[in-house]
Amino acid sequence: MMRPLYFILKQVFKYSLWIYYPRVKVVNAPKKYLTRTIYASNHAASFMDQLVVETMNKPIVFFMTRSDVFTTLLKPILWAVHMLPIYRSHDGEDTKKKNEAVFKICNKILKGGRSLLIFSEGFTDDVFIRRLKPIKKGAVRIGMGALESIDWKKDIYLQAVGVNYGHPNVIGSDVVIAYGQPILLNVYKEDYLENPNKVINDLTALLEKEMQAQLTYIENADWAPMHEQIMCLTKKGLNPENRDTTIPLLTRWQYSRELANWMNQLDLENNTLLKELKSDLEAFFADLKHNGISEKLLSLNERKNSPCSSWWYWLLIFPIALLGFIHNYPAYAIVKPFVEKSFKRSVFWGSVKMTLGTLVNAIYNVILLLLLHHLVYANVLFWVLYLFVVIGPTGIIAYNYYQNWFNRKGLTRLLKISNLEKIYAQRDALKERIKALIPVA
Repeated sequence: MMRPLYFILKQVFKYSLWIYYPRVKVVNAPKKYLTRTIYASNHAASFMDQLVVETMNKPIVFFMTRSDVFTTLLKPILWAVHMLPIYRSHDGEDTKKKNEAVFKICNKILKGGRSLLIFSEGFTDDVFIRRLKPIKKGAVRIGMGALESIDWKKDIYLQAVGVNYGHPNVIGSDVVIAYGQPILLNVYKEDYLENPNKVINDLTALLEKEMQAQLTYIENADWAPMHEQIMCLTKKGLNPENRDTTIPLLTRWQYSRELANWMNQLDLENNTLLKELKSDLEAFFADLKHNGISEKLLSLNERKNSPCSSWWYWLLIFPIALLGFIHNYPAYAIVKPFVEKSFKRSVFWGSVKMTLGTLVNAIYNVILLLLLHHLVYANVLFWVLYLFVVIGPTGIIAYNYYQNWFNRKGLTRLLKISNLEKIYAQRDALKERIKALIPVA
């Protein structure tokens, strides 16, 4: 059964994630609530991955997380939201015994038709990179162990999941969640009984390939910045600051993957033309940073219909943006500095800010609306609808209003740069070289 708190939080975070990531696409999504499947996902963004996959996933899933968060205070809550602890070698002497107890729970979950979500990389990079690290064997081992526990009488599946972010810590980013084809583990019964280690290794390798296929996978991390810079200039990919939103999200995701796959097939270190392009791209973007500008500002300066230059936009949107600031800025002002001071690894910032921000914002606005109910208009239904219909959307408008104000100041600074024509000429030349050298561009 689905525990009540799990269901409630799933709906709450679905709303929060819609605000944080307004464009989300799911490819090959599971259609049933009960699937008896182990979903093996990449782990690009720490706790955000769990929120995104679980919230956008129709099946009822339980997922594993590090055991040190299971404190006496949090343990009942984590149990209620379908979390299971996984113990690592440095967590104590009884690690193996404790994990065996957890695996028995996993067996029971799968036997009952529910599913598991496992982040097979095991850890998250400190700096977001579009890649997949070598995966662990745990997902396959758990699946085979569950089959043994039920004497192979029910079907259990393994399915790759790829979570593709524009950037996990940037509000307004795109997200594509892609599911590979389910792998029926039962068909490996005879081979497994004969040589379990070989089957585990082979299935883990197969799963890793399936996960790579669902992602923008850059094999050589040293070339990841070039991949990102090409997406910035072409506007065809997933970069959150530089994208053409008139191009469908799945088309841009496909472009991002094809560009990475093309790079993976080449001997990059011995390709003189690409090494020169890589060096020139690095120099160009470093020069932009030195001048205090960005590719986004260069693009905005070329647009004739940018809201940054429209007086009517600033006048007409101001009242709505002000309402959004009143309802959302206090929580932002509290949560942002607290999270950035408390968590040294920035990879945690996006998920914790969203989770804690949702809680603080809800408390603040419930109190505010109770006062308005008492002082202005005593109608409970009106203020409940107001809470869900007005506060989130006006918060997005306020955030975009602030971003456009920031961009307006940036454009003023941009026009004061003496060598602006030279920068545009360098940019155009780089675009032409990208078009000539890279077939997917």
